[in-house]
Amino acid sequence: MKQKIVLATGNQGKVREFSRLLENFPYEVLPQSELDVPEAEEIGTTFVENAIIKARNAAQKTGLPAIADDSGLAVDALDGAPGVYSSRYAGPHASDSDNVDKLLHALKDVDEANRTARFLCVIVFMRSAQDPTPIICQGEWHGHISSVRRGEDGFGYDPVFWVSSQNQTAAQLIPDVKNRLSHRGKAMKILLEKLSDKLGLID
Repeated sequence: MKQKIVLATGNQGKVREFSRLLENFPYEVLPQSELDVPEAEEIGTTFVENAIIKARNAAQKTGLPAIADDSGLAVDALDGAPGVYSSRYAGPHASDSDNVDKLLHALKDVDEANRTARFLCVIVFMRSAQDPTPIICQGEWHGHISSVRRGEDGFGYDPVFWVSSQNQTAAQLIPDVKNRLSHRGKAMKILLEKLSDKLGLID
């Protein structure tokens, strides 16, 4: 019987990515949106704080173990912005396209060599809302910000995140390649190793 885990997000892009990453493991991933869990207010100033806030909220509302991630884009030329505000860079209700527009505008006078950036992801696993030692994993993905959008897949800033090793943006990569290279894929790999080793949830 599969272990039910609530995924603390309503973002369908993240739901698809986590489902792919976990498809070979004995988990039934239930997005919190299907369990009527209200989204937690992300009041943390770091990715770690926000991931813990979201995981604790989901676990508290459902009584299930919870996985949450907080991720974002850090652009060197912008002193690490948009950072923890990546999903709301252009405003509280900004669309992905709005955020990309603002980013490209902020970088319009920055030359190619200085458009380096990193996707960052922190994933937290909490066995319960009172878990005193949540498992915390981090992954990074380095690239450049392209001046034009390319690709139809992915979400967020993927259409302008240029991956030099693949000569494509993140939005052009096939899912298997993206999951191997991405910040979220790297953080998830660490999480699965830790779950297997410490919790005995994976054979």
